Amino acid sequence: QIQLVESGGGLVQAGGSRRLSCATSGRPFTTVAMGWFRQAPGQEREFVTAISRSGGGTYYADSVKGRFTISRDNARNTVNLQMNLLNAEDTAVYYCAAKSTAGLGVFTTARDYDYWGQGTQVTVSS
Repeated sequence: QIQLVESGGGLVQAGGSRRLSCATSGRPFTTVAMGWFRQAPGQEREFVTAISRSGGGTYYADSVKGRFTISRDNARNTVNLQMNLLNAEDTAVYYCAAKSTAGLGVFTTARDYDYWGQGTQVTVSS
């Protein structure tokens, strides 16, 4: 079992930046690939970005490419999401997710993941 806890959400002005973190426990961090998803009001949960078990591979949704950066800190068992140039369309609850894997791939579909955090709200205002 692995537990995930997101933090860092809050109110941000359009054009600003925010850094989210996901702390993990209960399982060796290096055995899980990680991902970030988000869900806006009235919308389906959508893929944002993912990182491989080793950290050597990343993938981004087109909507955030060039603005968001995912990274993992194995010493602290955390995965981070740096969000820049935020706009109103980025307003959502952001979730981190973990998938146990022995491989080096990344995963972009919600149903691929084994564990989920409870989410953290990011609101972008103008």
